[in-house]
Amino acid sequence: MRVTSKGQVTIPKAIRERAGISAGSEVEFSVDGDRVIVERTQDRARPGMTRGERVVQGLRGTATKNRDLSTDEIMKLLRG
Repeated sequence: MRVTSKGQVTIPKAIRERAGISAGSEVEFSVDGDRVIVERTQDRARPGMTRGERVVQGLRGTATKNRDLSTDEIMKLLRG
């Protein structure tokens, strides 16, 4: 495995699956001597929704209840 100039590496699929790491998983790094340890963190409740989650929540059900929205109003909803 080679480290990129940004310090990134790809965790092989078999190792990700065995460790339960998937897209969006949070991991922690620690050092033990000359070894770097990557561990999946426990799922934690986030204090609030991400911007994307807020947009989705705001648009949920709008296809049927807000048919009269203009393009500008829809863009305002999407851009926050």
